[in-house]
Amino acid sequence: MKFFAKELSWLSFNERVLQEAADRTVPVIERVRFLGIFSANMDEFFQVRVADVRRKIFFAKDAEEIESAQLLLKQIQDKVIALQLKFDEIQKDVVISLARKNIFILGEHQLSDTQRDWVVSYFHDKIKRYIIPLIISPKSNLLKHLKEDRIYFGVEMSFEKEVLYAAIEVPTEEVSRFVRLPHNKSKRRKDVILLDNIIAMCLGQVMHLMFDCEQIRAFSFKLTRDADYRLPHDIDQGLLERMEEGIKQREQADPVRLVYDREMPKAMLRFLSKKLHMNEYDSRVAGGSYRNTRDYQKFPNLGRKSLAYPSLQTLEHPRFLRDSNVFDVISNRDVLLYFPYHKFAHVTELLRQAAYDPAVRKIQICVYRVAPHSRIMRSLMEAVHNNKQVKVTIELQARFDEEANIELAKELTDAGVHVVFGISGLKVHSKLFLIHREEGNNIRRYAYIGTGNFNEKTAKVYTDFALMTCNPGICSDVESVFSYLDTPYLRHSFNKLMISPVNLRERFVALLETEIENAQQGKRAEIFLKVNNLVDEAIIVQLYRASRMGVKIRCIVRGMCSLRAGVVGLSENIEVRSIVDRFLEHPRVYWFHQDGGNKVYISSADLMTRNIDHRVEVACPLEDTDSKQQVMDIVQLQWKDNCKARVIDAEQRNEYVTRGNKKKVRSQIEIYNYLAAKMRAVIPPE
Repeated sequence: MKFFAKELSWLSFNERVLQEAADRTVPVIERVRFLGIFSANMDEFFQVRVADVRRKIFFAKDAEEIESAQLLLKQIQDKVIALQLKFDEIQKDVVISLARKNIFILGEHQLSDTQRDWVVSYFHDKIKRYIIPLIISPKSNLLKHLKEDRIYFGVEMSFEKEVLYAAIEVPTEEVSRFVRLPHNKSKRRKDVILLDNIIAMCLGQVMHLMFDCEQIRAFSFKLTRDADYRLPHDIDQGLLERMEEGIKQREQADPVRLVYDREMPKAMLRFLSKKLHMNEYDSRVAGGSYRNTRDYQKFPNLGRKSLAYPSLQTLEHPRFLRDSNVFDVISNRDVLLYFPYHKFAHVTELLRQAAYDPAVRKIQICVYRVAPHSRIMRSLMEAVHNNKQVKVTIELQARFDEEANIELAKELTDAGVHVVFGISGLKVHSKLFLIHREEGNNIRRYAYIGTGNFNEKTAKVYTDFALMTCNPGICSDVESVFSYLDTPYLRHSFNKLMISPVNLRERFVALLETEIENAQQGKRAEIFLKVNNLVDEAIIVQLYRASRMGVKIRCIVRGMCSLRAGVVGLSENIEVRSIVDRFLEHPRVYWFHQDGGNKVYISSADLMTRNIDHRVEVACPLEDTDSKQQVMDIVQLQWKDNCKARVIDAEQRNEYVTRGNKKKVRSQIEIYNYLAAKMRAVIPPE
C-alpha cells in the first residue's frame, strides 16, 4: 500500500494525545486536560471524518466502493474501541494520581454523611430547576429533541407490569461540571464531585414525585451527529440567511455515534438505538460512567502550582523593545513573530495604532476564526469611526464557527465596516491583512501574513509564525490576493507568494523538481516540511519520487499523514516525526535546500487536497535573512526533540524518538530559551 488511510492516521494522532495523558512525568492536572483534549478530538472525528466515510457507503458508485468504505469503517470502529479501553485505564490511573496529590474525585457512594447532606441541598438550590425529564413514549421523536454532544441520563423506571424510559439532560451549560465539596477533616484535602454524580444521587427525588415506580436506574449516554450541512439554493435569499438556515440542519442531522455507559442494560441500548434510527453503520461505543470527558480540559487546579505546567512569560520581540511605533519598526526591517512565545499583543497593537494613525488610509483583512470580544475586531470598528476604509473578508463556513462569524459579520456591518464573504465554492483560509499608509507623497503598504488565526485566545496555546513586512513585492502580491477575492474571474499574477488554488501546487512541485535535479547532479538535495496534515496523494507521489531520486526529506506532521515513510524502494529517504506537547503545533513551513539557496516559506496551507485546490491559502517566502534563519533554527530544534517527538513510520506505531546518550531536548522549551536569548542579546538584563 502506497498510502496510509487518513482517517486511521487521524486516530493515530489522537493516540499521541492519549500518550501525554498516560505519561506520569506530565503534571497530573495537565494529564487530566489531555484526557479532555482526546475526547474533544474524538467528538470532532466522528462529526466530520466518520460521517464522511458513512456517506461514502450510502453514495458509492459501485460494489467495490461500498466494500472499501465498509472495510475502512470497520477498521475505524476497531481502533476507536481499542482507544476507548485505553482511555478508561488511563483515566483510572489519573484519578489515582490526583488522589496522591490530595485531590479526590468522589462518586455519590463515597461521600460522608455531611457531604451527602450538602450535596442534597446543592441539588435543590442550584440544579433541580434545570432538570426536566423527557418521557420517551412510542410516538416520541427522540432524535429531534436530543442536542448535539450534551450528556444525558437514560432513565429506566420499572413498574409492576411495564418499563418506562426517560431522558434527562445534564445541565453543564448552566452549572459547573466540577463541584467542590466541603471537607472538615483536612484543609489539604480537596474533594470534587461531578455534576453527573449529584444528579444520579438525587434523581429519585425528582422522578418519584410524578411516578410511583418500584425501581429507578440511570445510565449516561450522548449522541454525536453528522456535522455536514447543505446550503439552500434559494437565489432570493442572501448568503447570511442561507447560512443561518443551513447550519440549523446540524441540529437535526443523522447520528453517527452513540457513546454509552457499558453498564447500560441491553434492553435500554436497543430501545435508544431504535428511537434514534441508528443503523449498522453507526458506531455504538461503550465506555465508563462519564460522558463528555472533553470537559476535563477545564478541570481546575485545586492543588499546588506544580501540578500544572509552569507558565512561560511571553516575550517581547527584540525589534519592539526600543521603539513603540510599530510602523517605524516594520519599515526598517521585516519582523517575524512566533506565538505563543512572542506576545500576540504585537499584532493587536499594530491594528490599534492603524485605527487612529492619521496617515493610515485603508485596512483590508481576511478573517477565519476570531476570539470572543476580539480586540482586533474592535480596532477595525474604531478605524471606521476615524474615517478609514476598512474591508473585512469573513469566511462564514469556518466549521463550528459559522454562527459566531455570522454574528460578527452583522456587528461589523452595523459599525460601518465593508464586509464581504469571499469566493463562492472556496473557503478563504488565508491569514492576511494589509494596511495602506500615506508617507510623504506616496502610499506605503504594510502586510501581515500568518499561519494561524487572528485569535487572541488560541494564540496562547497554538504555535504559529507571523510575518510583518513592508517588502514592496510581497505587499503587492498581498494586495493582489484581496483583488482576487473581489474578482476571481480575472487573471491575477503573483510573483512571490504561492496562492491556492492559483499556483501553490504548481510552484511547490517546481521547487521539488529542482531538488530532484540537484540530487541527480550529485548536489546536496533536501526538503524539510512542517505541516498539520500531509494527505494529498499527488504531492505524496511526488515526494516518493524525490526520495527514490536521492532527495533527503524530513517532515514534522502533527496530525494526519498518509505518506508511509521508510519503505524500501518507495520512501527510504523520507523520515516523518510528530510532536505533541503543552502547545499545539500549528504552523506550516516549506523549506527547500535549493543548492544552498534555502527557500523557506511560511504558509496557512496544509498539504491536503482541500487546502491546495479548494481554499484560498497563502505561502510566503522569507526574504529577510534573520527571519529565514530563525525559522530554520526552530524547525531544526524540533527535529532534535527526543522527549516529545514520535517516529511516524509506515505503520504509525507512535514510538518515541530514542534519546540514547544524547542530551535531553524538549523542543518547545528549547525554542523558548532560544527566543529569550535573542531578546536578551538586544537589551541584556540589569
